Amino acid sequence: MEKKTVIVTGAASGIGKATAELFAKQGASVVVSDILEDEGNATTESIVARGGRASFFKTDVANPEEMEALVNFAVEKYGRLDVAVNNAGIGGELNPIADMSIEGWQKVIAVNLNSLFYGMKYQIPAMLKNGSGSIVNMSSILGNVGFAGSAAYCAAKHGVVGITQTAALEYSAQNIRVNVVGPAFIDTPLLNALDAEMKRQLVSLHPIGRLGSSEEVAELILWLGSDKSSFVTGSYYPIDGGYLAR
Repeated sequence: MEKKTVIVTGAASGIGKATAELFAKQGASVVVSDILEDEGNATTESIVARGGRASFFKTDVANPEEMEALVNFAVEKYGRLDVAVNNAGIGGELNPIADMSIEGWQKVIAVNLNSLFYGMKYQIPAMLKNGSGSIVNMSSILGNVGFAGSAAYCAAKHGVVGITQTAALEYSAQNIRVNVVGPAFIDTPLLNALDAEMKRQLVSLHPIGRLGSSEEVAELILWLGSDKSSFVTGSYYPIDGGYLAR
């Protein structure tokens, strides 16, 4: 990844943090983006302390103007944009559809789906100027199946798969590859609110017998962002410990 510039949203913790650190370890200049300023700066500082190149840019991914500003920052700071990892997301409200609040629905769609459109709208033109680029969007296993109580999350993550495939069809001939990753339940801060019994139940859904790690997902994202996956576009990659094979 030498001489390449990478944006990672939601990089303050979890999968985003592991991804930003891995790209930097491979030589990329990384723009660490998150709405959480202190944690985002901590990720940046950890990369720099290890000899990597990184800068933090605070971004609310649900705001199109801020997503445009993020891309502009990356290009102004490092001269180009080669890879974008649209990872930021929230779990959101857990309720059956009839009980879900309008506000809860709208927030999840804004953060988990609208942000992908805003990101690619500005990332793709920047990559076209280079003549190439790779975008990795974050969906979920719940972009492939349903999950009771998570209608907004499932709808958004299914939508991520659809917009990814469409973007791949539209821009692959111009050497912009767009792929989507679908993790199962990963042991990240998103699960911190769960008690031990709920976590045990989640583990039982994975035939491999454990939750995934952020670092495992980061390795897949790195491959998709690199030239080693040069013939891969429009693809949905579950990384799920056998969840979808049940």
